[in-house]
Amino acid sequence: MSLDLVRAVADAVLFEGYLLYPYRATSRKNQVRWQFGVLGPPTAAAAGLGEDSSLAAQCLVRTREQGAGPPRVTVHLRFLQLQTRSVERATGAPARFEPVDQLTVGSQSWLSWDEAVEQEVELDASPLSAALEQESPRLVEVPGRTDIETLRHDDGTVAGRLVRRRWPLRATVGLEVQQATGGLVRIGVRVDNVADGPVADKDDAIRSSLIGAHLLLRAEDADFVSLLEPPPDAADAAAGCTQHRCWPVLAGAPGSSDVVLVSPIILYDYPEVADQSAGALFDSTEIDEILTLRIMTLTDDEKAQARATDPRAAEIIDRCDAMPPEALARLHGILRDPRADLTDPAPRAPGSPDPLDQPDPLDPSAPVRPDIRELEPPVFPTGDVPWWDPEADASVQPDVDTVLVDGVRVARDSLVRLHPSRRADAQDLFFAGQTARVTAVHSDVDGNVHVAVVLVDDPAADLHDWYGRYLYFAPDELEPLVPPDGASADPDSREGSRL
Repeated sequence: MSLDLVRAVADAVLFEGYLLYPYRATSRKNQVRWQFGVLGPPTAAAAGLGEDSSLAAQCLVRTREQGAGPPRVTVHLRFLQLQTRSVERATGAPARFEPVDQLTVGSQSWLSWDEAVEQEVELDASPLSAALEQESPRLVEVPGRTDIETLRHDDGTVAGRLVRRRWPLRATVGLEVQQATGGLVRIGVRVDNVADGPVADKDDAIRSSLIGAHLLLRAEDADFVSLLEPPPDAADAAAGCTQHRCWPVLAGAPGSSDVVLVSPIILYDYPEVADQSAGALFDSTEIDEILTLRIMTLTDDEKAQARATDPRAAEIIDRCDAMPPEALARLHGILRDPRADLTDPAPRAPGSPDPLDQPDPLDPSAPVRPDIRELEPPVFPTGDVPWWDPEADASVQPDVDTVLVDGVRVARDSLVRLHPSRRADAQDLFFAGQTARVTAVHSDVDGNVHVAVVLVDDPAADLHDWYGRYLYFAPDELEPLVPPDGASADPDSREGSRL
């Protein structure tokens, strides 16, 4: 398949955090940039001057028995290359300029600022053969460059210049193929920044870094397997795949299986950019409507500062200023008719039969589809207990209920250590290894148990407990530390937990 659809999402990954609202260099949040997918030079991380120099991922493919040719995989390495933009003012002496923080010529201003240049390197397709295990990593080199743009007054005299400079980058991409269980093939890909030379400070480190680095893997005559929701015969092999600073997800049209996006940002399979989005805002965790409205409220001076900061910021400001009302309205959401596929779009004469009550002309034996407008809401029998009133259900008492975890009864005031599982969201993962105090043990109507906790080291723990703002974890995500009564765990308590 074409990679154009995938690149739309990959570009959002590439520029995530590039420049944040209010898109001005003076904003504190824009003083520290390049948060995701930074591969620093080899010595930067150890010296505390930059990021780890590598990323690595493993994914699974299933080869096709009757493919058009031998199965192959093509690797696309994508990243940003830092480009410093220095503003220099003409001194009046021929060919002499002096650096300044800002220069205004006519109605336009420029700031000294760090821009970035998109880079994509496509490596030659590699066969999925055992011989590939011995293949040497491939070297990727991106040259440095200096560009000079002269700025002139309306009368043609030189006002100053912009000096854009970027430094050379060197990286290696290694590919490894191994046989996995169930007839699958495990592909491992690793990217290493191998920049030469010492790193004196953080500025040196970021200039030699691959920024927003990620990979697109495209398979031929083979199909990638989801690691998030692997089929049963691939579950063990998927669990054996390891990742370092990235995660591979299926990408492209839903249901396709020939492209994987190896992303430094947590994504689901088949991520997509909403059709209603008018363009990049460099903050995909934000709601487009809110961010667009806030941009529209900026003063003319604030917008001018944003335009002077970066050409991409100027594009965002101009796009929001020119956005027609109907485009802004689309950002508010989509109204979908739940009966769109069940109703006849043509007007029906009074007294004529409703086509929904008639047999399907293409398949008269098919059951007649009911008109959902006439259906009664579903009823869920719950016996004599209201659905669901805790005060009326005496069998559920969260304040005193317990649950067995590793042979220990866990109840209110138990201390536990948190171990969020793979089904946890990104925020839960920040709590891994922390100690928490249990506040209640809940059972839902499906019979699942949820343990409410507050973090022991959270200064606001008492406040959270007071107004009931808890974190919830499943019992298998907890490690008991001290039983509620301080006694040792009763071996017989492994049977008959009261819920």
